[in-house]
Amino acid sequence: MSYKGFSDFRSDTVTRPTGEMRRAMFEAEVGDDVLGDDFTVQRLEELAAEKVGKEAALFVPSGTMGNTIAMIIGAGEGKEVIMEEKCHILNFEAGNISRIARAVPRSLPSHRGQIPIEVIEANIHTSLREHMTSTRAITLENTHNTWGGAILSLDYLKQVSAIAKKYELHMHLDGARVFNASVALKIDVREITQYFDSLMFCLSKGLCAPVGSIIAGSKEFIDEAHRVRKYLGGGMRQVGILAAAGIVAIDKMIDRLEEDHRRAKHLAEKIADIKEIEFNPNEIVTNFLMIALKTMDSDTFLKKLEEYKVLALPFNSKLVRLVTHKDIDDADIDRAAAAIRAVMK
Repeated sequence: MSYKGFSDFRSDTVTRPTGEMRRAMFEAEVGDDVLGDDFTVQRLEELAAEKVGKEAALFVPSGTMGNTIAMIIGAGEGKEVIMEEKCHILNFEAGNISRIARAVPRSLPSHRGQIPIEVIEANIHTSLREHMTSTRAITLENTHNTWGGAILSLDYLKQVSAIAKKYELHMHLDGARVFNASVALKIDVREITQYFDSLMFCLSKGLCAPVGSIIAGSKEFIDEAHRVRKYLGGGMRQVGILAAAGIVAIDKMIDRLEEDHRRAKHLAEKIADIKEIEFNPNEIVTNFLMIALKTMDSDTFLKKLEEYKVLALPFNSKLVRLVTHKDIDDADIDRAAAAIRAVMK
């Protein structure tokens, strides 16, 4: 399903809205959402809250804004947030955790996104409070971007939640791709989200909507999130045009994520014998394939790959990410495998 001749594996953000989404956008009933009378936005927020098992939800322009709002409310100025050292909030959101939320990140090492429980507890400040920032929140990422779409286990989430409750900490989920996790685990997403006070998920990644994310939590939390969204410049007017695509995304695009997972695994199988690259096939559990380059730097590799009409994304000088999504089909998998083989040959 190449677009303009290219098989685009850079991200699942490159997905284009479906025909049903475009029709829904064209026909959307709209009002002024800032004044609270856009019916389509209200319907999206109600649907989203129910889907993830929370009291209320808020439509925001981006996942970065959603996470920033959660950090402003859940942590706050001068308060510390425990997070995994490779997480998206810390590394890929332009420093908003400190720049805008004015919170202090406490980044901790992990194995595939799971910080050891004893390490989390050891870093919750219970003494020397006048010298140290007070720990106020814990944030986890599921699935985890930099760890190649890794999934956090339900048992792990339960343990972290127990720690958060013990110390009265706010638990936030960066769930940009949380439906990839639930589909891969073959569970209702609420089995994951039940452990969090707030969460963000993206409509514009694997769910294929053109714009937007959802932040969800208690009614009190979302009431405050409305006010924060306003001063961050996220109040939108006749945004039901975009919300209509989000409704289709939640209603129709979740179950098909399994196809993306299957194709990522298939691509891995087709290139597993290439000695010039390295990855662990057992770690490909969702729609990401991270390959380490042994004999070539990422920029050179990607320029050569582009000559074969295949696009991917560099994560550092030796690590390249390929992501499957709605606009990648089996022919794209075959093209990518052949291109990688040709480049490495």
